[in-house]
Amino acid sequence: MRRFLRPAAGLSCLFALATAGCSSNTDTTSEATPSRSAEASEETASSTSYAPYVSATEASGNDSAGSPTTYNLAFVIADGGSCTPTWNDSHAIGDSSVASRISRLKEDGASVRVSFGGASGKELAEACDSASELAQAYGEALDAAGSTQADFDVEGDALTDSASVELRSKAIALLQKERDDLTVSFTLPVMPSGLDSDSIALLESANDSSVQVSTVNLMTMNYGETYDEDMGDYAITAAKAAHTQLMDVFGTSGSTAWRAMALTSMLGVNDVDNETFTLSDAAQVRSFAEEQEIAWVSMWSTFRDQQCDDEGDELTNCSGVKQSSGAFAKAFAEN
Repeated sequence: MRRFLRPAAGLSCLFALATAGCSSNTDTTSEATPSRSAEASEETASSTSYAPYVSATEASGNDSAGSPTTYNLAFVIADGGSCTPTWNDSHAIGDSSVASRISRLKEDGASVRVSFGGASGKELAEACDSASELAQAYGEALDAAGSTQADFDVEGDALTDSASVELRSKAIALLQKERDDLTVSFTLPVMPSGLDSDSIALLESANDSSVQVSTVNLMTMNYGETYDEDMGDYAITAAKAAHTQLMDVFGTSGSTAWRAMALTSMLGVNDVDNETFTLSDAAQVRSFAEEQEIAWVSMWSTFRDQQCDDEGDELTNCSGVKQSSGAFAKAFAEN
């Protein structure tokens, strides 16, 4: 996604949403038995959450549309070439204006998830020299946001850089040892045919480092100019293909793999010709997510959830389709 404004032993234990009580000796062909409390939680927590991507540094009038459960704060990246976290390479990680913005986002009870990476700038794993240094940088950003949720949006060159992939996995594992309440999601590109080999390699790297993965968030967008039919259908086809892959990578059941999936769409027009995601597509994706009990749905981004005026740029601050402000949020949040 764009920046704002400019099988191994015990795999079934590594999906944090899968079960309770896993051990390193767990048979990968079966799942551990959930505790009664976990079973009760799964029975009652069947609703798919709405968690849009928002700018960490600048408010939008559409941020609260749809009453999000969680906001994905975009993005934390490296300060130039250094192992120093920064918001969008424009605000220091402890910037008071960002802290105030995050506090306002939380006022109605929503939580925030810090998203590291994105399509622009340098991801911290590409800038830091050691896993401990990288874990410290990630932790600094989480503390600044007052968050126990980390999203790692890995795409482009960062996804194909095997050295940074391995370093990131080790750093996240270290961070989870220090913070036992930390939940981790990976946001990855997907095609209607599923995740590519680089994304699978990243998830396998996380497995090898014993990272507890809560959610794999699929970027159901940017398929290419030949994919010029229904974007809602493509999103569902991609989710079904990735679902089979997640079952295989994590050695878990179909229902668990669905609950550990999220879907993020590029609302309205895209920079890929012939790719327009409509309000009816959003409703279609939401309905499918509810049916499968997918963890959350999201969109890029609240800034774009409005109709363009004469000065609007459909790739940064409006959708490029006819709509009322906040209409995509409402479609994604509809129960």
